[in-house]
Amino acid sequence: MSDSRELISIAEQEIAQILKVLPDEIRAHALNCQISFDSKPENGDDDEELLGVFEGASLLDEPDADKLPRIRLFVENIWEYVEMDEQDYLDEVGTTFLHELGHYLGWDEEQLAERGLE
Repeated sequence: MSDSRELISIAEQEIAQILKVLPDEIRAHALNCQISFDSKPENGDDDEELLGVFEGASLLDEPDADKLPRIRLFVENIWEYVEMDEQDYLDEVGTTFLHELGHYLGWDEEQLAERGLE
């Protein structure tokens, strides 16, 4: 399963399952945040360890039409990080998504760590 399209498809399905079980308020916020799946960051080899990123304004920031919230997951980096293990891939997709969603909600790294999302 090294094909990016397959990795993206699996990640999309995993995120859909996670969204179904989130508390209603968190799910509503998550649905207001664009989620994209990329093979790797644009910077190439400089960001081999980057699994995901939150971009834009968090819920604690003033809304800004130029900084719409987006979570980006880098599926090939996640796949390589978990050493090509399918179950670990699913788990890491979920953890990375929830970590970046936490940034959208305004949580800092310490608050994410307290929730097991480091």
